[in-house]
Amino acid sequence: MEYKALYEMGVKQLKEAGIEEASLDARLLLEETCGTGRNDLLAHGDRQVAQELSDRYMSRIEERKRHIPLQHILGYQEFMGLRFKVTPGVLIPRQDTETLVEEVMRYLNDGMRILDLCTGSGCILLSLLRYSNSCQGLGSDLSAQALEVARENAGNLSLNAEFVQSDLFEKIEGKFEIIVSNPPYIPSGEIPTLMEEVRDHDPLMALDGGEDGLSFYREIVKSAGRYLYPGGRLFLEIGCEQGAAVSALMEKAGYGEVTVSQDLAGLDRVVSGRYAG
Repeated sequence: MEYKALYEMGVKQLKEAGIEEASLDARLLLEETCGTGRNDLLAHGDRQVAQELSDRYMSRIEERKRHIPLQHILGYQEFMGLRFKVTPGVLIPRQDTETLVEEVMRYLNDGMRILDLCTGSGCILLSLLRYSNSCQGLGSDLSAQALEVARENAGNLSLNAEFVQSDLFEKIEGKFEIIVSNPPYIPSGEIPTLMEEVRDHDPLMALDGGEDGLSFYREIVKSAGRYLYPGGRLFLEIGCEQGAAVSALMEKAGYGEVTVSQDLAGLDRVVSGRYAG
């Protein structure tokens, strides 16, 4: 079958299955299957695709029709210009979280020590290490599956980071200039309403933030000061309606310069503050 015809078949089937970004997903799956680039659809749409590759592509289309996330089918996600392995055992990195990384980088100096709580795939910590010099990074997560993926990503990116299995600060030692986290923040009652790709395929432990979505923020803000150098900073990704509540927690705990930063859509995405010590 011709390359373009195969693509159009994939688009049609994904649209019929209710996949929102059917055209994009069909193209990305075809490029991954055939080892092609985005210009091939226009420049070489009439090329013949071998039957083996056609069958593999349509098998991947079938997976996507079942609302299996595109990233789980591809096995990776791009984040901060880097490629991270993802599996069903880690939260898929979102573009919104790049705002968190960018906010940290405004205050990140070479040689600092960084702690990333709830590290998941390691995308936050490893991005910060990649775009700085001589920083030390420690990522913690309760999930052994997530830590295995994070360590593999560190190896793939040739970055030297440490990872520890820990329930938040349980097994953390020493002090840091930067503590960063994208913790679970979805209220428990809202999880059944999430889109199928998130609800059924992201790890529940990476989503569920307790009854009001603030459980992890309370624990992190309460304890983080013991692990920050005086003048160190805490950065937290938040849900778009949690800015005021998380800011209040930080101010009550003695943080100064508490700031709420917005993502590219103009929604509240990061709360940060300076710990006086």
